[in-house]
Amino acid sequence: MIRLRAEHRELDLEIAALEAQPRADQLQITRLKKRKLQIKDRITALEDQLLPDIIA
Repeated sequence: MIRLRAEHRELDLEIAALEAQPRADQLQITRLKKRKLQIKDRITALEDQLLPDIIA
């Protein structure tokens, strides 16, 4: 999970750097954002497996 969090942060920095460019490649940014969301979903799923909801 640590590797996924690191990759998520790296993608965030890469997206920010691309968006700061005057002629940013919007298709590449969209793909990176989609990958970032997939990683976020995997992190959430792993966290849910480790800490399941307890219904009181």
